[in-house]
Amino acid sequence: MTTQVKSSSSDVRVALIQLECSTSEPVYERVPRAIGLIGQAAQQADMVMLPELWHVGAFDVEAAREHAQPVDGPLVSELQVTARQYGIWLHGGSFCERDAQGRHFNTSVLFAPDGTLVSSYRKIHLFGFQGGETTLMTSGDELVVVDTPLGPTGLATCYDLRFPEMFRALVAGGATSLLLTSGWPTPRIGHWDVLLQARAIEDQLWVAACNQVGKQPGIDLGGHSCVIDPRGTVVAKAGTRPEILVANIDPAESLRWRETFPVLDDIRLT
Repeated sequence: MTTQVKSSSSDVRVALIQLECSTSEPVYERVPRAIGLIGQAAQQADMVMLPELWHVGAFDVEAAREHAQPVDGPLVSELQVTARQYGIWLHGGSFCERDAQGRHFNTSVLFAPDGTLVSSYRKIHLFGFQGGETTLMTSGDELVVVDTPLGPTGLATCYDLRFPEMFRALVAGGATSLLLTSGWPTPRIGHWDVLLQARAIEDQLWVAACNQVGKQPGIDLGGHSCVIDPRGTVVAKAGTRPEILVANIDPAESLRWRETFPVLDDIRLT
């Protein structure tokens, strides 16, 4: 299913692929299926997003360990080829990166329409409370703001959403939009809805958040991928089943709203 919102000539069209990432589907089937969905989304959008750790499932730590690869490995290479083939900006979600020292990171990747890897972000806040991804991954330590058709764009991943100071730091770094890739579970999907809207409102930026659905070890994933404008209005929102959500972002709206309602100028505590 595809859900769309009408655009104007100045808008950037963004497609969020709310992918089913159930453990019952092997990785060798999911990767080509996701590539096919990127092709479908590319017919409708300038920028396409995938969820967090979509190739293995956000809560399947052992699968992440098994399928970890370097940033120049086959998965990233295939995403580069796909971005170039369709001439789109592609946020490839995140994957389990294994570096030369044998460390693992939850790394999101962003490609330009010529296939260039323009930026990557290693997830800073790891989820699990001494379990889950904390048993495998190493925390990243760098914030990322990169120029895209959306303007200066911050990158974040899932559990980062619970740490508002990170997003204020992204805004201090110039961000007027945010791309957040995620594997957020159904039992806490109400938190997801509220926190995404809060980040948009308090930081006066666009938020595009791509979640996954499906069943992984002991967990149901909650969907609700969405696009929220800098005033906090939800302009497009997916349900709880797989779909491609297409929405339109006016890159100038963040700065317009910040000029109209300059709350960020009144920050006193940093």
